[in-house]
Amino acid sequence: MIEKLLDAAIRFRWGVIVVTLIVAALGAIQLLKLPIDAVPDITNKQVQINTVSPALGPLDMERLVTFPVETAMAGIPGLESSRSISRNGFSQVTVVFDEGIDLYFARQQVAERLNQAKDSLPTGVEPQMGPITTGLGEVLMYTVDFARPGPKDAPRVAGRPGFQPDGSYLTVEGEHLTDDVARLAYLRTVQDWIIRPQLKTVQGVAGIDSIGGYEKQLVVEPDVAKLASYGISFSELAEALEKANISVGANFVERGGEAFLVRADGRIRTIDEIGRAAVATRGGVPVAVRDLATVRVGGDLRTGAASMNGREVVIGTALMIAGGNSRIVADAVSARLEEVAKSLPPGIVVKPVLNRSTLVNATISTVEKNLVEGALLVIAVLFWLLGNIRAAIIATLVIPLSFLMMAMGMNATGTSGNLMSLGALDFGLIVDGSIIIIENCLRRLAERQHEEGRLLSLNERLHEVFEASREMVRPTIFGQMIIFLVFAPLLTFTGVEGKMFSPMAITVMLALGGAFIASLTFVPAMVALLIRGKVAEKEVKAIAWAKERYIPLLDKAVARPWPWIGASVGTFALAALIFLMLGREFIPQLNEGNLAMQGLRIPSTSLRQSKALQMDIEKAVSSMPEVAFVFSKTGTAEVATDPMPPNASDSFIILKPKSEWPGGVDSKEDVIERLEQRLKPMVGSAFEVSQPIQLRFNELIAGVRGDIAIKLYGDDLTRMGGVAQQVASVLRTVPGAADVKVEQTEGFPTLDVQFDRDAIARYGLSLQDVTDTVAAALGGREAGIVFEGDRRFDIVVRLPNAIRDDLDAVAALPVMLPNDGDRASIPLGAVARFTFSEGLNQVSRDNGKRRVVVQANVRGNDLGSFIAEAQSKVAAQVQMPPGTFIEWGGQFENLQAASRRLTIVIPVVFAAIFGILFLALKGARPAIAVYSAIPLGLAGGVFGLLLAGLPFSVSAAVGFIVLAGVGVLNGLVVMSAVNQRIEAGLPVDRAVTEGALERFRAVLMTGIVPAIGFVPMALATGQGAEVQKPLAIVVIGGLITSTILTLFVLPAISHLLLKGRHKHHMAGDYSDVDKFGGELPAK
Repeated sequence: MIEKLLDAAIRFRWGVIVVTLIVAALGAIQLLKLPIDAVPDITNKQVQINTVSPALGPLDMERLVTFPVETAMAGIPGLESSRSISRNGFSQVTVVFDEGIDLYFARQQVAERLNQAKDSLPTGVEPQMGPITTGLGEVLMYTVDFARPGPKDAPRVAGRPGFQPDGSYLTVEGEHLTDDVARLAYLRTVQDWIIRPQLKTVQGVAGIDSIGGYEKQLVVEPDVAKLASYGISFSELAEALEKANISVGANFVERGGEAFLVRADGRIRTIDEIGRAAVATRGGVPVAVRDLATVRVGGDLRTGAASMNGREVVIGTALMIAGGNSRIVADAVSARLEEVAKSLPPGIVVKPVLNRSTLVNATISTVEKNLVEGALLVIAVLFWLLGNIRAAIIATLVIPLSFLMMAMGMNATGTSGNLMSLGALDFGLIVDGSIIIIENCLRRLAERQHEEGRLLSLNERLHEVFEASREMVRPTIFGQMIIFLVFAPLLTFTGVEGKMFSPMAITVMLALGGAFIASLTFVPAMVALLIRGKVAEKEVKAIAWAKERYIPLLDKAVARPWPWIGASVGTFALAALIFLMLGREFIPQLNEGNLAMQGLRIPSTSLRQSKALQMDIEKAVSSMPEVAFVFSKTGTAEVATDPMPPNASDSFIILKPKSEWPGGVDSKEDVIERLEQRLKPMVGSAFEVSQPIQLRFNELIAGVRGDIAIKLYGDDLTRMGGVAQQVASVLRTVPGAADVKVEQTEGFPTLDVQFDRDAIARYGLSLQDVTDTVAAALGGREAGIVFEGDRRFDIVVRLPNAIRDDLDAVAALPVMLPNDGDRASIPLGAVARFTFSEGLNQVSRDNGKRRVVVQANVRGNDLGSFIAEAQSKVAAQVQMPPGTFIEWGGQFENLQAASRRLTIVIPVVFAAIFGILFLALKGARPAIAVYSAIPLGLAGGVFGLLLAGLPFSVSAAVGFIVLAGVGVLNGLVVMSAVNQRIEAGLPVDRAVTEGALERFRAVLMTGIVPAIGFVPMALATGQGAEVQKPLAIVVIGGLITSTILTLFVLPAISHLLLKGRHKHHMAGDYSDVDKFGGELPAK
């Protein structure tokens, strides 16, 4: 079949060229459609369930909300695990599903279970599923702020919307905003009702998250003394407002043949109408709201705030739908944001502060630069070594052709173009199969030309091209099978490592498949068309010079094989020893170009204090010359994909281009060191420095933000907290430990209201009368809604903050007695007592079991070595109480999973490679000889890592996989030539020598060309280069030693294994083969 394909390609060569051009055009179209991202989205399939109930503390949230929701989720098809956190007024349950489960099916199952669980939840509690997004979903963040006045700005004009001469702000609707709360509430209103609705219509957006400012409320702040004097309770005031704010329909009336809709609209529309609403009558005189309370524009009791460079703002985040193209969505949101900015009220500006497409463009630019430079180097080497410009052009054309065919396959398989999927592409490796066919065509054409003593006729030339291609088809096919096989282990990865490395294997296989098809069709057709006229009989000077010095060394290797074999075994043993000393890590961290920093305070820190501390930190950090600006999120945003308590802040530090950094600051590590020095004097906060995507990935995958998570499981949180502190102390003694911290489970101060039931009964009150007073006065009570066009804002009855924060004033709050005549009241302190205590801050659970996490980042050490030392120290120094056990997670978990998978799959793959060699070379001994190429090739990769100072990672493991394939391919090319001569009846030594010399140029080219292709990757310094570098270093180092092995050690081993003339096997006669199928030596 292959011979017929070769024959057709040469016979219909012009047709092949036309088909190739059509395929290339289709590939170019598909390439433009290829989704692009910085890194693969490695978030697992998960559904978040968020529940808000401000009245419940952490323990009650766990018992009454989290536990019933977790129980309801148990047994869902495809459920892998669950985890949860319960905080004051907030619960989040994260349900993780198997990778094979469709996300929308999973969400449907969760929705059905939540519906069933409603009866077991407290009244009014409504769990909500999080948006359909992932860890890479936060594609664009922007700030909404008031414009800073500049010297050239137009003067402020009283009465014109915008800032007024007195410093207040006049809205388009005519409201005067005089205080910070009202102004921040207006910013939030602009975000929620002008910006967000328009951005949500952008294709690919799952939702727009908001944090900062205040959700606007019309706040009714009662005067406690006036309430008592009029005999009106908090609840009665709220109920009166609700009754004064109604709208009903009364069907329609008919008049003069027309139908008139009856509309009885009594809704409140303005603050003035709230003030005029009647609450009660005293002595026939109506008592209005304004007689009892102050009505103003205010904000909710918020759980999150946002700031930028020490100034409070509102931050919006565009969340991309799962499976979207982050670059396209981020650019589309950014473009829509520019349009929206034109329609904003005067004096309000919106500014993008973190755009994912910037990182995507930077990383893809690095990949493009490496690929283009690698391709150019490969082309230059091809021109140099082939010595025939037309032949080099043919090999060169295989590069773009295979790339375009790969793009078609990537779209078909849903693989995005990113740092990992395109990171292992080496055009030198891809054109290897074409090179050996072209090289053999040149050799045969030159030999035939020399024999005939004239230029070849068309028929003779086509015949030689066919024969030369047919000769190399067998090693090409088996070589491609081997390279495909060595990438197979990457396809067996699951979970995080599967999502990270499977795309790499898919793209390389697609490119190799495209190049293989081209080598059997396009290459023979082009050689038949272009290689005409006189073909140079002499090799290029470089090859001739190298071969001249190679011949005596080859003769020595064949004559005295043991020293060469001994040297190779010694080299491998040394490499094995060095490998055991190398560090370990899962994957080198991608340099995202910016920093993320989490600030953490003691659990009792209020949102106001946390925000003040954070703004001071921002001022300090933004003054660093290498920092462009800093913005932060403190507490929980509206869409709680990343729920933080009020004492925690996430800061995003946007760095200037490196060219603008001060002298002596050359790397991100230098910036982090300077940052930590700058923050040392800032008391009250602990810091953890990371990167934006890395921070979210760690949390979404493992539920923690660190590289390492040590999870302690048990039932007694107090005891577990003590053990966790011991583990943290031990962890800090391990070299490389950074940002070590223990999950804050306790320390949240609580104001306990204890009711005197006997006193309540004596006054004729019910417990609900008293609790309603406490809840309405402190927490606030909603008393209706005010509509402003499409916008809707709550009316809330709540005490002024000054009274809410004063315990004596709270104790003096009036509780109305149930008298029929003049209503009397008693102070709240007469029926309730207030005490302070320290309670739980947070309860975390994994798969229904309580847990406490100790987490850390690793800097200045590799992950594997750090874990090994940390595990031994913790085991020796920390005594686990009964019922408590420990698990190690985070990135270490991914490293372990990948290592376990590789230890199973790689031996199977190597066995399969041997089987292919056995079939290709028709015997066990030649297969063993070629197989010996693998160890020395791997040794070169180890030496490369040592010299570059890099630890072993999964990226480096991919490099070793590539080496195994190329090393075997080289050996296969040489051994095929040796076998041909042995079958022709030549003595083994002569067959080995002649075969090695004949394939000398092919071996050099298939060794040098892929290595040259990886050079730009090894030397690159752009964003993303650190992820590709280990792979490139391993391949370059390994190819050097593998080529040496193929040229010297393989002939020596072949001399030992194949010595003696062999019988030529006749089909059907099995007396001439051993039990493994190998041909027996001649007698």
